[in-house]
Amino acid sequence: MIEALVRPLADGFMQVGVFVGLLVAIFAWLRWRFGTGLLNALENRRRIGPLVGAVLGVSPGCAGALMLTPLYTRGTISYGTVVAGVTATMGDSSWVIFAAKPLVALKVHLVLFITGLVTGYLVDALRLTPERFGSAGRKSAAHQRQLAAAAAGASVGAPRSAAATAEPAGPTSGKASLSTAGEPREGADAVPTGLGPLSLLLWLLAGLAFLVAVPIAFQLVSESTVTRLAGGVNAYLLLGVAGTLTAGAVFVANRRKPQHDDGVSPQRPSIALAGGAHEMAAIVLPVSAIYVVWSLVQHLTGFDGSQLPMQGWLGVIVGVCIGLIPGCAVQIALTALYIAGGVPLPTLVANAVSQDGDALLPLVARDGRAAALTTAITTLPALVVGFALLFAM
Repeated sequence: MIEALVRPLADGFMQVGVFVGLLVAIFAWLRWRFGTGLLNALENRRRIGPLVGAVLGVSPGCAGALMLTPLYTRGTISYGTVVAGVTATMGDSSWVIFAAKPLVALKVHLVLFITGLVTGYLVDALRLTPERFGSAGRKSAAHQRQLAAAAAGASVGAPRSAAATAEPAGPTSGKASLSTAGEPREGADAVPTGLGPLSLLLWLLAGLAFLVAVPIAFQLVSESTVTRLAGGVNAYLLLGVAGTLTAGAVFVANRRKPQHDDGVSPQRPSIALAGGAHEMAAIVLPVSAIYVVWSLVQHLTGFDGSQLPMQGWLGVIVGVCIGLIPGCAVQIALTALYIAGGVPLPTLVANAVSQDGDALLPLVARDGRAAALTTAITTLPALVVGFALLFAM
């Protein structure tokens, strides 16, 4: 029974968390370095909006798709661009599948990109906008003037140094700051403000675990060999459990802070790493929980996943319906079940197209009818792609 609990707890960090940490670090650096480039293209060349939206959406995590919502509510981009982004995104569950099955992940993300691209251009061509379906649509005229005034102070395409000068000097507690998308944000709690000791410890454990997890994952050495080299200490289990527990501590310590920065380009690498640690922790915890639950179910009942109502045509429908739930937690759980063998690929792909990750949450807050229409639109290609893959297989 100890093996049924300890090993999956360690596997969550060693098989997923370590590789997620690597990917998060890379994308955090890319967003810190080149965060405003794509946004400039969106403003200056609106016709390529769905293409750029699909590119942002298909990038791992939710940050790319999250950039689109405030731009749409400002009228900077077309509705098809938003639809392309949320259709192409797999949310934070993309980190999970990239870490566990990178080749499958590339194929799934290629399908997501093509589906998002086609859907976005169709929406713009057919003019399927929220206004056409009776949505409240854009902001009131007074609010539009507010946004225009804010944008004048910090435009989307402004360099990081210019945006920084537009923010008020001195302490930011209780004051609104501006994101790169020109939207007001709460200064004190907008993003993690620095790399604290828990976040630093998580990155250190991830670095050490990487040295152990990668050789084992690529079958260069065995776990027993690593244990022998470590003087009899099972470094795999030790680092794995320590990493998962530290991820839990990081998540609890930052539970009141948003996991994503809604499109902001971090001003310092330490801020990007702090946000990355929180994102890594938020992924490691549900993945490890799924691993533990799945291990216990297998040990106690012999249930291997083949009995799940996620097979065949019913599985595609179930995957699409799960994708209707905003946020990433349930989607991460389903992806973890796929990795464990409990969900077939057509169900996973149907869910990946249907889900909007965290990108839909800002739209829910700003325009509920537009969010509902977006969810309805992404359901159609999810069913088409899911059934097409099911019949092809």
